[in-house]
Amino acid sequence: MKRNNQVSISVFFPCLNDQKSIGKLVESAYLILPSITPDFEVIVIDDGSTDKSREILLNLAKKYKDLKLIFHPTNQGYGGTLISGFRTSNKDLIFYTDGDGQYNVLELPLLLSLMTKDVDFVNGIKMTRIDPTYRIFIGNFYSFIARWLFWLPVYDVDCDFRLIRKSTVKKLNLNSRSGSICIELVKKAQRSGAKFRQVSVHHLQRKFGESQFFQPKHLLRTFRELTLLWVNLMIIDRK
Repeated sequence: MKRNNQVSISVFFPCLNDQKSIGKLVESAYLILPSITPDFEVIVIDDGSTDKSREILLNLAKKYKDLKLIFHPTNQGYGGTLISGFRTSNKDLIFYTDGDGQYNVLELPLLLSLMTKDVDFVNGIKMTRIDPTYRIFIGNFYSFIARWLFWLPVYDVDCDFRLIRKSTVKKLNLNSRSGSICIELVKKAQRSGAKFRQVSVHHLQRKFGESQFFQPKHLLRTFRELTLLWVNLMIIDRK
């Protein structure tokens, strides 16, 4: 991809007990970004990790002097982590993906190629979901229900591989603290007038750790927030 001196990009990674994957993501970001633009920043938001993630991140900051680290003193949930990431990002474009390493940061140029002047939000679509069967079923069911309940403009709201204009994010008042923030983000961006495009990306096998989303307490919390979000967005505030 040809280097574009006019593009500025913030890349951030939510991190929660991702000690075995977060380092590779940061290194991949620093590998690909200089070939895209000279104007970039890399940020990691650690949401109260109890493993060695913070130690690893502090060591990475010695290697990459401009690496920005945000440490939540207590867990604020996935939504709270994304809100911190959006608030901290200063460049014109914001890209984020999860710290568990199930997406390849080196595919960022795919999203960037679709971010033309008339586009504000590029959302990934998992080519093939590489997860245990029950997670594939739950994930696909969640995306299907969310898409139709909220009339979303994207096929795979559960694909956390996104490139968004900062100008779009600044218009949004995001409140969700769980995984339902992805629906809130997409729906509120749609209502703000954002134009969307989508592109297929690879979904990789999770090699380390366990997904927080598929734990029963997190599923219950997410679906409870999903219900409240639907009432707020589709009944109370239908602007």
